[in-house]
Amino acid sequence: METSITAAGSALEPTFTLKSNELGGQLTNKQFANGMGFSGENQSPQLYWENAPKETQSFAVTMYDMDAPTGSGFWHWVVFNIPTHMQELQSGAGDPASNLLPEGAVQSNTDMGTPGYAGAAPPDGPAHRYLITVYALSSKLELDSNATPAFVGFNMHFATLAKASLLVYGQKK
Repeated sequence: METSITAAGSALEPTFTLKSNELGGQLTNKQFANGMGFSGENQSPQLYWENAPKETQSFAVTMYDMDAPTGSGFWHWVVFNIPTHMQELQSGAGDPASNLLPEGAVQSNTDMGTPGYAGAAPPDGPAHRYLITVYALSSKLELDSNATPAFVGFNMHFATLAKASLLVYGQKK
């Protein structure tokens, strides 16, 4: 486990870490879209995190395709105001109809223009990099499900205490 020295240098603090029992280095068919030439299950991945800062008031999770051919990437998932007693999201929690997110958590619009998880759908060519990040926030965000990913990111910027990420790859086969 990685550690970092506190500002006072007197003790070691564990690092805020994001993990998944479901993901390795590659997305599986479970996380791919069901449409646009894909027959995936369109399920958000299982995720859990450890060692959040004590001051954390809420969490947020995002999934971003760094290589989408848009000039600005592609936001596949944005969920925020996850209560601090939650430190795991189950597989499929990104489906708004699943009721797997805790009360108060908000899934806002993806780059598909709708809230909830939008499965990976990279075009033919090299593998795409998908960055999944959990944010420990100093407050809840005063936003709703109509907020764009950029606006959520702007608001998170000012409330982020720490963040941890997983980088996974996905490729059309």
